[in-house]
Amino acid sequence: MESKVKSATWALERGVSVVICNGMEDKAISGIIKGKRIGTFFTDAKDVEPSIESVAIRAREGSRTLLSLAPDKRADIIFTLADLLSKRQKDISKANKQDIEIAQLNGLSGPLLSRLALTPNKVQSLVAGLRHMAAESHENVGRVLRKTKVADGMELNQITVPIGVLLVIFESRPDCLPQVASLAISTANGLLLKGGKEASHSNQCLMNLVSEALDVHDATSAVSLVSSREQVSDLLQLNNYVDLVIPRGSKELVQTIQCQSKGIPVLGHSEGICHVYVDKDCDPSMALKIVRDSKCDYPAACNAMETLLLHRSIVHTPFFEDLCNMLKSEKVEIYAGPKLSKILTFGPPLAKSMKIEYGSLECAIEIVDSFEEAVAHIHEYGSGHTDVIVTENVTTAQQFLNTVDSACVFHNCSSRFADGYRFGLGAEVGISTTRIHARGPVGVEGLLTTKWMMFGTGNAVTDFNDNGTMKYVHEKLNIASSGSSSS
Repeated sequence: MESKVKSATWALERGVSVVICNGMEDKAISGIIKGKRIGTFFTDAKDVEPSIESVAIRAREGSRTLLSLAPDKRADIIFTLADLLSKRQKDISKANKQDIEIAQLNGLSGPLLSRLALTPNKVQSLVAGLRHMAAESHENVGRVLRKTKVADGMELNQITVPIGVLLVIFESRPDCLPQVASLAISTANGLLLKGGKEASHSNQCLMNLVSEALDVHDATSAVSLVSSREQVSDLLQLNNYVDLVIPRGSKELVQTIQCQSKGIPVLGHSEGICHVYVDKDCDPSMALKIVRDSKCDYPAACNAMETLLLHRSIVHTPFFEDLCNMLKSEKVEIYAGPKLSKILTFGPPLAKSMKIEYGSLECAIEIVDSFEEAVAHIHEYGSGHTDVIVTENVTTAQQFLNTVDSACVFHNCSSRFADGYRFGLGAEVGISTTRIHARGPVGVEGLLTTKWMMFGTGNAVTDFNDNGTMKYVHEKLNIASSGSSSS
């Protein structure tokens, strides 16, 4: 070993950094090249960027730091971040303006520009959401879900705990960064964030505020911003350090992450093909209002309406004309589904597909002969995100809600309500259309798992044998009387 150190010192004196490792270790050289913490690194460089593995390890340590804090201190970090967002709006706007100017020069599409913009209203909504989250965060971690008397002198508790380290990847939505960071802080999770390059100035500005808030309670290592796609690819191999990946963005992004992830669960949705079905028993004025809001309020959102389904009896009525005129007045480009196209002599162009997420002021309109056909259409062409029925028939509405197999199903309200803040979750880390763990807007509950705590009095399994002195009771106890095990 002494000779190796001398050789490393000799190389350092000549400006060459060196790694000394055990040559018998499996794939040692390729691991070092990938930035893994193998061996001892000798360098005289002053500004060496930490390896991505080191960043992930720091996030794990940061999670444990957050877990060790009292709930009011975790809440204080989020309140501090909300205050910083309010106080530093000029700095945020300046950074965001840089991103928008560059995006416009690069020809970024309208929907992506809309997502990129950090308007004062967006920031204020964000601040309100964070304050709500902080106020509600005190019992997130350590909450007793189940309490069981196993036997005399033995008690078992199931409590909420953080998942561990989250990797969240998002595109063109800088407001995601403080939202997701706050959700991670409130649930004591470590967090690695990767934003789109088109929002780099905004993301860095917001990340600085997150770090400033975390520093109040010495927890800055809990949240880090990852800078490159290569680093994301490396993180997706680190299943020992990253516990859950949440991609927020295009179908292509989600599918790419799912393919690259090696043993790390991926939570998310690949498309937001949302339907509004206007039933034969609808209130026309209500239907107009809901369709307008679902499509036009924020067309780039994943919960915006992409396909409007109409009961056949509505076609050739004044209401149908009002509906089409309303969409045209809102500058919505309409495409006809195959059935609608056949009955309109002069109508909108035929939709290329009934399974398109437009993400802009465009939508398809199709007719159906019955409620059952509407449900069948949604199941064939939808993405399991959010689907709406507009009807005054309570029986039909309940059948729709029970039958449509989507994460969110609504009666007589806009699809735009599929949102963590509007659900009262404070914020969301994303919307999941997967069927395991969490579904729909994923807030605090989706970032928690559980562990079991057993309290005994010197018990052994042999005590419960046929000839033993103990008997299982398995009595369900009142959780309210147990208090919380919150850290």
